[in-house]
This record gives sequence, C-alpha cells and structure tokens, in this order.
Amino acid sequence: MESIQHLISNWIPIKLIEKENEVYFEWLYFSDIPFADPFFEETIAKCRSHNYNSKLFKLISTTENLIEWSNELEFVPLKGFVFHISRCGSTMLSQCLATSSENIMVSEAPIVDQILRSDAFDAGTKTILLQSLIRLFGQKRSTEQKNLIIKLDAWSIFEASYLRSVFPKIPFALLYRNPGEVLRSHQKMAGMHMIPNLIPSSVFGITSKEVQEVSFQQYQALVLEKYFQGFLHFYEKDSNVILLNYNDGMKNVVERFIAFINVKFSEIELNGMLERLKKHSKNENTVFIGDSYKDDILSINLNEVNLLHEKLNANFIEDLAR
Repeated sequence: MESIQHLISNWIPIKLIEKENEVYFEWLYFSDIPFADPFFEETIAKCRSHNYNSKLFKLISTTENLIEWSNELEFVPLKGFVFHISRCGSTMLSQCLATSSENIMVSEAPIVDQILRSDAFDAGTKTILLQSLIRLFGQKRSTEQKNLIIKLDAWSIFEASYLRSVFPKIPFALLYRNPGEVLRSHQKMAGMHMIPNLIPSSVFGITSKEVQEVSFQQYQALVLEKYFQGFLHFYEKDSNVILLNYNDGMKNVVERFIAFINVKFSEIELNGMLERLKKHSKNENTVFIGDSYKDDILSINLNEVNLLHEKLNANFIEDLAR
C-alpha cells in the first residue's frame, strides 16, 4: 500500500480516452497546487508546466487501475454537489468556498461529464468509477483539508437522479437566477451549451426538429427551460436538496449552502469566504461592481421559462418559511 500511495499521491485523472473499443484515463501530477481557480481546467493549465507533466510520456491507466488506486489514498468526505443553470453565481459560490484551506472545491471537471455521458461502461462499473473518481478528487493533500465539494456542469441536472443513486446521502444544491438575466449574459457571450449542436441537443432533451425551428436566441431560452424543468422535477421528488436563488443575494446563497451541507467553519474562515464576494467571480484581482439585465431587450419569447421560474420561486419561498 505504501508504494502505491507513493506512486499516485497528488496524481489525479483528468481525461477519459476511448480508443479501439478500449477505455483509458490520462492522469496529471498536481503537486501542491490547490483547486483554487474558477474552473478545473484552469488548474490543469497551471499543472502542465510541472516537470512531471512536461515529459514525453503521459501517465495512462485502465479503469481497473483507477478504481483500485482510489482505495489506496487517504481522502476527505464529499459534502455536497452544486447544480446550476449557468451565469447564476455558481462560480462565485465555488470561489468563496475555495478560499477556505479546509475545502477542496472542484469546479466543472470535464472528466465527470465525460464519464456521465460515456456509453463505454455498464451501470455498475460507471457507478463504482464515479465513486472512485470522487475519492481521487478528495485525496488529502494537506493537513487542513476536511471537505470536498463538487460543482457540476449546468447540463448535469439531467443526471441528477442517476447521481442520487450513486451518492444517496450527499446534499444536492440547485442554484438558479432570473431567466432574463441569465439569457442576457449569454447574449453578450454565449456558453458552449447555449450554441446549438456544440453539445448534442439530445443532452437537454431537445429534438433536432426543435433546433431547426427556433432562432439562435430562442434556442438559448429553450435550453434554459429544460434546466428549470430539470430543477423542478428533481426538487419535487428528492428530500436532500435545497434551492439557492442568486436574486436573494450571494451572501445568503453562501450562508444557506454552508448551513445545508452542515459544515462548521470558524469566523475567520467564514469572513474570508464573504470577503471574496467583493471581487469578480472569475478574476479576484477585479472589484465586482454588480450587473443588471432587463428582460425587455431580449426580443424572444420568455413566457414558458418565466412560468417555470415562478414555480421555482414559489418553492424557494416555501423553503425559507420552514
């Protein structure tokens, strides 16, 4: 065990490779670099300059290797998953949580999505593989680390029921925002999931015919409708879930999430998280001055997505009243 631990300590799988009907995983050496960046891929970019990662040869393993090795390392417990609809404060939430040395905050790691959407595994293997991957993300790389928190891609809401079967006791948080504000942000700079066919429309439950029948901007509203539907569907059937509303204020979002996952932080740690709210979510060197978007400049039909938003808000208000 000691030799295995020595060999893979600080190594983390970052990519699924499917080749000639075989499945492999590419690993990267993370040294002591924390997951402190807004997105997992930014941390990967930092790690690539390390000497171990600059060699001609890469560390590649089988699925069986990954599962076996995950059991050889000390890891911190997973405390919660964050689902979101994009442009709704999820990056700010993850950045606040990442300020604490007690947290391992993994934000939108592509390998999670690759495994979720892969057809290369049977159901049992995929379940064990995801559990193993989470243990490897949570490997204890410093004495202060106590909690692992995972922020998923926006479209992962469609895998929420499956993920619940894999992680039956883990708190799931659903973070959302006024749809007009979300869509206005995507009009300024569209995320990859808001561009037709960049991610298969079937992932969102959208047919090819629907894609052809709507404008580019109306497609974005349709994707958002599917997100809200996914949120409502999961919220109404799961008991270990909370709604978080950006429009309730990010301070409340952070505090409600921490209370929900039942983790106790010192006053210093909490103050550090809330202090991060003053900076831009994607650039801590820039002061956040706020943003505001008006629905009337969108020039698209928001009737359905607004109705879904109202239903989510009704549930959110009921949550607050409990």
